[in-house]
Amino acid sequence: MSLFSRVLRIARPWMISQMTLALAVSALHAQALSPHGIPTSPQITAEEQAGIDEDIARHLGDVPRDPGPKANLSASLSPAAVHAAARKVADWELKRAEPYLTQNWTWSVLDTGFMAAAREFHDPRYSNAMLTMADKFHWELGAEDVKDYGWPDSNDQALGQTYLELYFLDPKPEKIAPTRKGLDGLLGATMPAAPNDQFPIWWWWCDSLFMAPGTWTRMAAATHDSRYLEYLDKRWSETSNALYDPQYHLYYRDKTFMGKKGPAGKPVFWSRGNGWVMGGLARALEYMPKDSPDYPKFAKQMREMAGEFASIQDSNDGLWHSDLLDPADYPQPEISGSALVTFGLAWGINHGILDRATYTPVVARAWRGLVNEIYADGRLGNIQQTDGKPDYYLPASSYNFGVGGFLLAAEQVALLREHTAR
Repeated sequence: MSLFSRVLRIARPWMISQMTLALAVSALHAQALSPHGIPTSPQITAEEQAGIDEDIARHLGDVPRDPGPKANLSASLSPAAVHAAARKVADWELKRAEPYLTQNWTWSVLDTGFMAAAREFHDPRYSNAMLTMADKFHWELGAEDVKDYGWPDSNDQALGQTYLELYFLDPKPEKIAPTRKGLDGLLGATMPAAPNDQFPIWWWWCDSLFMAPGTWTRMAAATHDSRYLEYLDKRWSETSNALYDPQYHLYYRDKTFMGKKGPAGKPVFWSRGNGWVMGGLARALEYMPKDSPDYPKFAKQMREMAGEFASIQDSNDGLWHSDLLDPADYPQPEISGSALVTFGLAWGINHGILDRATYTPVVARAWRGLVNEIYADGRLGNIQQTDGKPDYYLPASSYNFGVGGFLLAAEQVALLREHTAR
């Protein structure tokens, strides 16, 4: 256990928030440089830093030495204020992203955010960028690891969400034909072998519950073929039965986390992993018919998880930490997970699944926290690098998938008042 953690353990409760802030800022700004010249800190292991350097080399994001000042933006829930904050981030990211867009899942999450921005701002620049991307890849899904996980695995399927949303804007069969062929190949297919330390199920990591379900429900809506909904229910049920903790109402990232305790002696529930699930519930339910026999089950899990997120929301910044149950050892807010949680909560309110009076204050606090992480140039900070567990990162860290989650949240937060008026 670090000295920082031991000090927090013996501190009186009323001292912890101020000590956490001061010590965390001091530690995380004590920057050195990695072998590749990337800012780092003593809390970040050499192994983790190597992953950060690789993410940056792949243009997924960056960690500048000096990100400049924070923006001075209103955190109001008014559509105008939400649009101002979201557009600032979207425009900053679009300029950086366009030269590097690929079929990788990280970009696929950002793509969903750009589609949300196009809808909410009524600005075709974002959807046109997605159309250009889709044409470049001939509307085909990526193939990340054919040998180990089969094709297309859930990460590969994520891009199908954007292809299908572009199809809905201009329905031409060729836009979804490759995605449909890929999904059809999975119907009735033999499951590929899972890694030896994982459950023998198709979607053995909880991230899958964001990546794939939105594609399956959108394909069902586009084709009116219920087989896609049936497949989704089977896969979601397998993953939920394996990884969902009915006591904590949170998901373990995968089997390797079950039974583990973190430095605080509590189970380890990763922020972004659970954000993937909360966002995935919203993305799945959005195109699932309300009279579907599976709709109540998905809605029930959203309500259960929402209650847990509300109970562990940070009372100071309104956000959630990389290790959801251990803010002492992971004092920074984690923005990719927090944004996805905010998206799911706001979507649930807007669609009548979550109680408006109970959860609007939760969303308002979270949105204020998210807006406070925007820099003057539009950078969105405190996003954890690609990973599969709680970890450390510098405050200026920004990555494409975190921006995607933020833009999804912004669309639903901006709609809160519209749905109230209905």
